Amino acid sequence: MIGVLTHHWAKTDKIDEARQLLDRNGEAQSHAPGFVSRETMVSLSDPSKITTLVFWDSNDIYDAWRASPERAAVMTGADVLWSQPGESERFEVMR
Repeated sequence: MIGVLTHHWAKTDKIDEARQLLDRNGEAQSHAPGFVSRETMVSLSDPSKITTLVFWDSNDIYDAWRASPERAAVMTGADVLWSQPGESERFEVMR
């Protein structure tokens, strides 16, 4: 299993729209094969910083989600919401 930690920085006037978009993405992810779980966190020091932690069965499954038409449809137009590019890192979950 892998965890994908992604930091997103919303434009200050687009925070609500950015959260809604990430929620729609999370809902779409939850129906994808190999999805395990997802958490969304908002920084206490910077409310424009929205971080997601998503667990998937494997790297390959996550790559398939990233390339899927479902993800592309949900994320259409997202670029206008962010003040800077997101930062994402994958982790192997140790059990």
